[in-house]
Amino acid sequence: MVEYSSVMFIGFAGGIAVGGGFVAFLAVLGIIPRLVQLTKSVHYVQAYEWAVITGALIGSWFSLRDTVLSVSHFWIVPLGLLCGVFVGMLSAALTEVLNVLPILAKRIGVDGKIVVLLMALVLGKVLGSLFHWLYLIK
Repeated sequence: MVEYSSVMFIGFAGGIAVGGGFVAFLAVLGIIPRLVQLTKSVHYVQAYEWAVITGALIGSWFSLRDTVLSVSHFWIVPLGLLCGVFVGMLSAALTEVLNVLPILAKRIGVDGKIVVLLMALVLGKVLGSLFHWLYLIK
């Protein structure tokens, strides 16, 4: 039988590894400063930082527990929208930092039509998400 101390050590080591990777992702790539720069909201930089910290803690807590939120169905849409905005803004900042879109535009030959590429990405994401939620989740 496995001792609890060794399981706790393995869990702690895994958490340190994942947490270190997450911090490196945010710090080395400069995700939060770029997000602040894109949204022109420098005075909210601490709010962004606390939102990321709080989101990571709450997300970790919910993934470790079998938590059920007993809220009205009317809260699902605003909660989903807020989660989508958070993930979208974080991924947009990552895309901007890594210059993914200009490289992709050059590769597929639509240099002058970056707006078309952006709209295709946005509409594809929206339609894919709607298809997933309306058709696949019952």
